[in-house]
Amino acid sequence: MDPVTILVKRVRPEQDQDLPLPAYQTEHASGLDLSAAVPEPLRINPGAIALVPTGLAVALPPGFEAQIRPRSGMALKYGLTLINAPGTIDADYRGEIGLAVINLGPEPVTIQRGDRVAQMVVTRVCQATLALVEELEPTERGSGGFGHTDEVRS
Repeated sequence: MDPVTILVKRVRPEQDQDLPLPAYQTEHASGLDLSAAVPEPLRINPGAIALVPTGLAVALPPGFEAQIRPRSGMALKYGLTLINAPGTIDADYRGEIGLAVINLGPEPVTIQRGDRVAQMVVTRVCQATLALVEELEPTERGSGGFGHTDEVRS
């Protein structure tokens, strides 16, 4: 697959030059790590939600989205995750990327300037055309929903 170029803008260039641009941490990583552009340490108590700024805006080409996902290490070590995981950045959004985090852990978590808090995965999308019909083609699954394939265990 051909690489895609994502234009990145620093929202506050005079304040955020010290922060790295999103980057892949390994050769085959799918997510670009996003750093916290907090001006001072941000304490998030258990159960609390906070918006962590990144100081960045992006321009995605039409036909692409960026999914904002939690970092597994932050989730496992501290219980820090995204309240709307995955978050979506549409191709026509030009505002600052904000990370809506929640502390699900038992202890307060402090986000420091430059901490890698989330990751951004860029992916192709398509817009669908909807067609209203009276009936849908039947399938073996039918309307089986949540947990319908689970076996009962004793």
